[in-house]
Amino acid sequence: MPRPRNQAERRAQLIDAAARAVISTGATALKLRDVAAEAKVTPASVLYYYSDLQELFSAVFQHAAATYLDTRKEAIAAAEGPVEQLRACIRSGVPWPGAGEQSTRLLFELFPVALRNEAVGQAHQVFVDQQTDLYRQVLAHGEDSGHFTLTAAPRALGRSFVALEDGYAMDLLIGTATADEIETRLLAHARTATGNPAFAETRPTATPTNTPR
Repeated sequence: MPRPRNQAERRAQLIDAAARAVISTGATALKLRDVAAEAKVTPASVLYYYSDLQELFSAVFQHAAATYLDTRKEAIAAAEGPVEQLRACIRSGVPWPGAGEQSTRLLFELFPVALRNEAVGQAHQVFVDQQTDLYRQVLAHGEDSGHFTLTAAPRALGRSFVALEDGYAMDLLIGTATADEIETRLLAHARTATGNPAFAETRPTATPTNTPR
């Protein structure tokens, strides 16, 4: 690891190294020495910046979640009208092959940490709430503009979309579903939830990256 100019740069380098190590090894099996080896530093150097592996995991999760959320916000902002915004929200949550799948895998590998790490658990709940709110805003806008006839309150539907995304993403990560199949299932849910027939079929659009920066 090149000598950083400041502590912020070194911390960012350690977060990137830990993220790579989590994807390759898994958070539950990862050791401090594995992160140090990935970062090309000594374990003591890692501990200089993070008190233990759990604190580093928390930093990795928060960084990955924030980047993932920013990607979703950008996709929605680039779309025009409630229908296309909901399409963009759905598509940006699908773990497409490549960087998208990698960022989803990183977040999923860190989910077990949330069960025993209070900081990660709180960050995970915030992450879920933020994604739910993205859907809520789009759905409420569609309802207010007359494009959607919602079957439930916007927030409740938003949470259902996020729950479906998580379940379907697990299907993809274990090899029982493809990204295209996941998008199709989510669009079917969108048609049911909004009453808008425009969600019957997918439309070819650019694939989002959803990759940690």
